[in-house]
Amino acid sequence: MTMTTPLPRAALTLLLLFIVAAPINAQSIREQDIRAALDFLASDAMQGRGSGTVYERIAAEYIGSRFRQFGLEPGGDTDSAGNKSFVQRVPVTTAPSGATWNAIGILRGSDPREAIMLGAHLDHLGVNEAVTGDDKIFNGADDDASGCVAVLELARALTDGKRPRRTIYFVAFGSEERRGDGARHFIENPPVPLTQIVADLQFEMLGRPDSKVAAGTLWLTGFERSNLGPELARHGAALVADPHPQQHFFQRSDNYPLALRGVIAHTISSFGLHTDYHRVSDEVTKIDFPFMTRSLNSLVRPIQWLANSDFRPEWLPGQAPTR
Repeated sequence: MTMTTPLPRAALTLLLLFIVAAPINAQSIREQDIRAALDFLASDAMQGRGSGTVYERIAAEYIGSRFRQFGLEPGGDTDSAGNKSFVQRVPVTTAPSGATWNAIGILRGSDPREAIMLGAHLDHLGVNEAVTGDDKIFNGADDDASGCVAVLELARALTDGKRPRRTIYFVAFGSEERRGDGARHFIENPPVPLTQIVADLQFEMLGRPDSKVAAGTLWLTGFERSNLGPELARHGAALVADPHPQQHFFQRSDNYPLALRGVIAHTISSFGLHTDYHRVSDEVTKIDFPFMTRSLNSLVRPIQWLANSDFRPEWLPGQAPTR
């Protein structure tokens, strides 16, 4: 039997103080990582990520490279040699490049029967030479570089730990601004039957706080339509109902085509109807990075719970969307 020497009183006191002071819920998502990705996606070099342009493809390739960095499995196209990519070509004959590009990363779960999706759209309005003034680039920092960064940083956080029960698909859709070509292509060619996708959360325009809700709060479109939002909020997500029901945001993002096919699909946002929407003034300088960091961190554990639980969200009576 080995005898141990008790800690001196001063050392024991110092250890207890350290334990008490240590943060229990350390942030998984860092402001510097949010800023780094958003600075690139919304830079002038990306020329506004116009739908169907080469810059949309560059955005998809960048996001795919980050998915690879985080250790995700590629979910895009397969080449003639059988190599899988993170990027999916979406054929669109009217697009400048002949294709509206998606980026898909997969965190494979232990139960192949169920999956969840986290998505955003990577395109914006590109360049318009007819705009008055020197600035012709629609950088789309809030719309929707902020959503893409949310997906990236959640991917980083959710891959740092034990493999979830449910598979998680991280998807950045192209050409949402055109007519939702990227989302439509994904739905027509799903990686798993849509009945296996128990929930879809899209992220759009969450780079600035909305004064219509409490500080540090995000809102969920169609909050009243299903039990998903309330359940995520109960598990700590800073989510409330959309305070702008007259804007019909539930029907205005890539969640809607999935919702019409029966997937419990909503969009998370904090768009407070700011006047930079679809203007060249939607710049990185307008992004509230501390707000993004705090609000996104509130989602990590609730989404971890969703990915590992048996909870299967449902539309509430009479609230399932119809065409």
